[in-house]
Amino acid sequence: MIAPKIELHVHLEGTVGPATLLAIARRNEYRLPADTVEGLAALYRFRDFAHFIEVWILTTNALRRAGDFRQVAVEYAAEARSHGAVYVEAIFSPAERVQRGVAWEEIFGGYCDGIQEARELHGVEMRLTPDIYRGCPLELAEELVRQAAAHRERGVVGIGLGGLEREHPPEDYVRPFALARSEGLASVPHAGEVAGPASVWGALDALGADRVRHGIRSIEDGALLRELAARGTVLDVCPISNLRTGAVASLAEHPLPGLVAAGVRCSISTDDPAMFDTDLTREYEAARALGLEPRLVFEAGVEGALCDEPTRARMRAIGESFDWEAAAPAARTEA
Repeated sequence: MIAPKIELHVHLEGTVGPATLLAIARRNEYRLPADTVEGLAALYRFRDFAHFIEVWILTTNALRRAGDFRQVAVEYAAEARSHGAVYVEAIFSPAERVQRGVAWEEIFGGYCDGIQEARELHGVEMRLTPDIYRGCPLELAEELVRQAAAHRERGVVGIGLGGLEREHPPEDYVRPFALARSEGLASVPHAGEVAGPASVWGALDALGADRVRHGIRSIEDGALLRELAARGTVLDVCPISNLRTGAVASLAEHPLPGLVAAGVRCSISTDDPAMFDTDLTREYEAARALGLEPRLVFEAGVEGALCDEPTRARMRAIGESFDWEAAAPAARTEA
């Protein structure tokens, strides 16, 4: 019996396995830094977070056409569904593609077509939250927000901020996030992954974060923990991702138990599963090994989701009707 799962933090570009990425690159005549599955797999052994970003840019720019983006969304929906996912909030980074000559509508249209097809083929509800990359010019970031707003009726629900966290604090992007709020889009920035609590405070205060992606370094600031708990802010925690990028030294040292003990709600996600050699089941198992029960993870996902209320009610009903005790396997701790 597979427990139902909600995933609020997955980069669609990071769901593409080496074989699929090679096929897309060949049809788009894009030269990857490796030309075999084994070569790409070797690239995915990251020295640190900066190296991960470097490889991510080199590989994901192979995606160039609406059909590529549609394929990525549909294929990940099938993968997530096999692990019990009923709802996924997916991230993509359009500005980098646009700067390399890809049209906005190729990207947004392709992904929006993909999440519609995902619902029809796999029964997975998906929503989209495009990321502004840190270092993105403000004018381009604001155009990204306008494009996102134009696709609200097709499943775009929020705006994120990702990339080199130490180099570009949240305060740099007040303007585009103010525009996003005026357009009815939620704020879901990455913060507190490799930078400290100041980054999370900035996400909350400067960007009006409705949810914080990662946020694990909040554990270093008791006042911040109390604030997150009081606000009911959900953190998107990705345990194995944090291990792969060096944000934590080991799963045993992950701050997830401390966050939960402080009253902070935490959902669990994969982040970039193909690049980090993980999947939704393994992430939930890692969380369970750290003491967080799957039902609590699911309920945090329901509360943190940016969907409409009827969709939230359906998810809540799924959680309430599922026999969580019967589906509880022994936790697996290895990554």
